[in-house]
Amino acid sequence: MRAIEQAGYGEPQDVLHLAQRPVPGITSDQVLVRVRAASANAADWHLVCGEPLLMRPGLGGLRAPRRVVGTDFAGIVEQVGADVTGLAPGDAVYGYAEGAFAEYVAAPAASTAHKPSTLSFAGAAAVPLAGITALQGLRHGGLAAGQHVLVLGASGGVGTFAVQLAKQAGAEVTGVCSTGRIDLVRSLGADHVIDYTAQDPRVGPARYDLVLQLGGVYSARSLRRVLTPRGTLVQSMGDGSRWLGPLGSMAGAAALNLVVRQRLTTLVAKETTEALDELRGLIDDGHVRPVIDSEHPLESAGAALAVVRDGH
Repeated sequence: MRAIEQAGYGEPQDVLHLAQRPVPGITSDQVLVRVRAASANAADWHLVCGEPLLMRPGLGGLRAPRRVVGTDFAGIVEQVGADVTGLAPGDAVYGYAEGAFAEYVAAPAASTAHKPSTLSFAGAAAVPLAGITALQGLRHGGLAAGQHVLVLGASGGVGTFAVQLAKQAGAEVTGVCSTGRIDLVRSLGADHVIDYTAQDPRVGPARYDLVLQLGGVYSARSLRRVLTPRGTLVQSMGDGSRWLGPLGSMAGAAALNLVVRQRLTTLVAKETTEALDELRGLIDDGHVRPVIDSEHPLESAGAALAVVRDGH
């Protein structure tokens, strides 16, 4: 099969190459999926670039192993493991699995679900990691109807889902994005939009019950200024310094959380069938939709990841 293979750490266009690999075998709790589409996430380029540098041992070693990259996928089930229930050959599915930038992927059944019927394969592939991170991030932050919610990075993969999910839950939503994305964020239902190139979202009279920084560079200390006295900040494993990545910000937030009344917390998303099923229901009911920036052929996966790394 054709697959995108990584050879070393570095810029995606330098270290990713189209290769021929054997179709993967599956274990009893996996399904073999013929991939129809896969999406590029920030997590993918962190793995390819080997950043943050101090986490390289956990990313695959100081020298990157030769591996097939990619995680989010949508496609057709070809084969199911002996212990798998609820999925059968011929089912249209989507989910999360290592090695998704390939014609076939061996996917854990526990992170695979039936595809939303209202989406194309490309649309479905854009959902898993971003949609689950937004869903679990809002829930982790105690989202409730009537709250004022600030979404940093509102035009990104996670942010576009977060705006829609918060609105669907009855919150008043403010999205933060760049000038060229204002119309997009408004079209997703945001009540207010802040252009961070013209206004610092940490400055001003507005106060929020919940702030989501799902990727980003603002410190927890500075974001406390826009939280209500009992407000919550939810951060994810997003951006940060080249050496420490988000670890420095996460550690600072954890220390600060011990001495303030506000809640400063970090989210690590869990890709599960249950979360994918919940998102499928929201999508097929018309409450949420994925936003696709651009589409690329398999052999251009390096270029697609470069777009993500550049913040687009």
